[in-house]
Amino acid sequence: MPDYATIRALHLTCAALSIGGFVLRFGLMLRGSPLLAGRAARVLPHVIDTLLLASALVMVWKGGGMPGRDAWLNAKIAGLLLYIVLGTVALKRGRTQTQRVVAGLLAILVFAFIVSAAGLRSPLGFLAPVAG
Repeated sequence: MPDYATIRALHLTCAALSIGGFVLRFGLMLRGSPLLAGRAARVLPHVIDTLLLASALVMVWKGGGMPGRDAWLNAKIAGLLLYIVLGTVALKRGRTQTQRVVAGLLAILVFAFIVSAAGLRSPLGFLAPVAG
């Protein structure tokens, strides 16, 4: 099994590819591009996000983290669920263009929160300085 640093590098790479791919697909959706229906746009995000989640689980296991015990990890998990919901509204489920745009922008903001919660190891993420 690869060491923690290698798994972390994979995780960070997948996180960058995940948000980059989301922003690209969001842009394609806004333009009404047929590329959004292509095989790569339908399959690649699932592969990347599966590797992202798997590497996260290995990091938690190797790093001794514990969902339920570590508040920052709970915040990341909650943020991930919200990111998924907002992403599906933005790319597929939104009934109006306005709903899709708002959901897409919120998804990007939630992703930034997830990254900040991990980086700061705080359940408040980038809101920590504001909260006190």
